[in-house]
Amino acid sequence: MKTKQNTLDKLALSASALCALHCLVVPVSLLLFPTATLGFFGDESFHKILLMVIIPISLVALSLGCKKHKKKSIFIYGFTGIAILAIAAIWGHDLLGESGEVALTLTGTLVISYAHIRNQRLCVKNECKNC
Repeated sequence: MKTKQNTLDKLALSASALCALHCLVVPVSLLLFPTATLGFFGDESFHKILLMVIIPISLVALSLGCKKHKKKSIFIYGFTGIAILAIAAIWGHDLLGESGEVALTLTGTLVISYAHIRNQRLCVKNECKNC
C-alpha cells in the first residue's frame, strides 16, 4: 500500500540523488563538453532550487514517519542532512572550493538518504497502518 509518507520519502531520496548526481556529473561534463554546462544545470543556483524542493518534502516525510514510529533520531539525522546540504549550497563553493562543495553535498545526501531509508524501514517494521 502506497502512502503519503512512503511516497514523500521516495521523492526526497530521488531529489537528493539528483543533487549528488549533479555534483558528480557537471565537473566531468565541463571537461568533456564545455558548452553543455552553460544552461540551467551548470548554474550554481541549481543546488539552491533543489534544496527548496528537498527541505519541505523531507520535513513532511520525516515528521509523518516520526509520528508513527516515535524515533526522534531519524528526524535529527534528516535535519542534519538538510543542514549540511544547505551549507554546501549556500557557502560551500566560496568556503571550500569546488571539491569541498561536492564532498559536503555528497555527505549531506548520504545523511539525509539514510534518514529516509530508516524512516521507511521503521514504518514497515512497525507495520504502521498509515505508512
